Amino acid sequence: MTDKDIIAERGRSLEDEYFRKKDRELIEKMQRAAATAQARAEMGARTGLNDPALLEELEGLGFTPDTVGLLPLVPAIQVAWAEGGVTAAERTLLVKLARARGIAEGTPADRQLGDWLDQRPAEEVFARATRLIRAMLSTGARQENAADLVKHCEAIAAASGGLFGVNRVSAEERQLLTSLAAELKGR
Repeated sequence: MTDKDIIAERGRSLEDEYFRKKDRELIEKMQRAAATAQARAEMGARTGLNDPALLEELEGLGFTPDTVGLLPLVPAIQVAWAEGGVTAAERTLLVKLARARGIAEGTPADRQLGDWLDQRPAEEVFARATRLIRAMLSTGARQENAADLVKHCEAIAAASGGLFGVNRVSAEERQLLTSLAAELKGR
């Protein structure tokens, strides 16, 4: 074999490797795109949302098909944080609400709930989630409605406030409840 043949063979080998690498990268990119599309479709089925921009926004907030069941609880979590921290009574009630929604202990949604109860989510999460919930409720695909969600929020606000049952809902919570009710009902 001559030097020219060796160099040509080496060139073909490098070229083949280059294209194999590019093919692998393209396949991986297509698999990621398919997984993202599948996740968005599952979230759409679970929320009733079909708008790709809304599903992308859900994903941007960190929701997955496994955690999107928490979305309607976000306003109640916001109320729990209204006074700067989540009390034991509020935590217990939020976990009870989550279980009633089918969020089982130890699941990704349960872990996400625990994280949100331990560390306050960013204000952006609350604002964007409320808008997404309103869009979800407007589809009519869900049995729950804005009034039900507001009742959950009111229950959280009353869970640990007041002395001897007086002034159970603080001024901060009352203001937030009024705002959430208006936003969820689209006013």
